[in-house]
Amino acid sequence: MNRIKELRLNKHLTLDDISKEVGIKRGTFNNYENGNTEPTLENWFKLARYFCVSLDYLTGFSDERR
Repeated sequence: MNRIKELRLNKHLTLDDISKEVGIKRGTFNNYENGNTEPTLENWFKLARYFCVSLDYLTGFSDERR
């Protein structure tokens, strides 16, 4: 499971919740979770801020959240 999906599930959020909170379309976010597409740099930053984690953690380059 990728970190984006893991973080969403840990917060007990649906794809619709994320869409409303972060401003990323539901289908787009679903594609990120399933590895069909990669977020834009802007969206990587939005997600890292939203989940309060480092960009390195979110992208899998580090195991340290901050």
